[in-house]
Amino acid sequence: MTNERPTAKNERRDSNRDPITGAPGSHPVGTGVGAVAGGVAAGAAVGTAAGPVGTAIGAAVGAVVGGLAGKGIAEMIDPTKEDEYWRDNYASRSYADPSLSYDDYGPAYRYGVDSYTQYYDRNFDEMEPDLGRGWDNAKGSSRLTWDRAKEATKDSWRRLSDKVERATPGDSDHDGK
Repeated sequence: MTNERPTAKNERRDSNRDPITGAPGSHPVGTGVGAVAGGVAAGAAVGTAAGPVGTAIGAAVGAVVGGLAGKGIAEMIDPTKEDEYWRDNYASRSYADPSLSYDDYGPAYRYGVDSYTQYYDRNFDEMEPDLGRGWDNAKGSSRLTWDRAKEATKDSWRRLSDKVERATPGDSDHDGK
């Protein structure tokens, strides 16, 4: 392991570095979301059997376990590679308007990536109303309205959901597959 900071040349490729170790591919939001979800679930389970003290202990242990699960899921996702994938493939999608550029669709794909890493345990259709309300804050210079951006956002969400589901057992996104 090196203590050198990334150079400007490789900074873009490894833009998701762990703030503590410097390792590429870190996603602190996923770790935090997993920690909260794990803490609540474990705390409730232990609390049922052991009372308030058990709930506190269960929440602490669950936060650690849940944080590791959330970090694991988030680290399966490399936002830089997702951006490269969509940059190369967006024009072939049925919803892509040939008069618009990747600068219009890119923010929608990134929104799908960012939203999926935060809400990986939910399905897109469940989250779509909230995502629609947040699109104006996320779109940057994109000219897409939510009605046009949601297909690209959903496309990137599904790509990640399928990737995570292939790597983990069960129906992580609750889509019945």
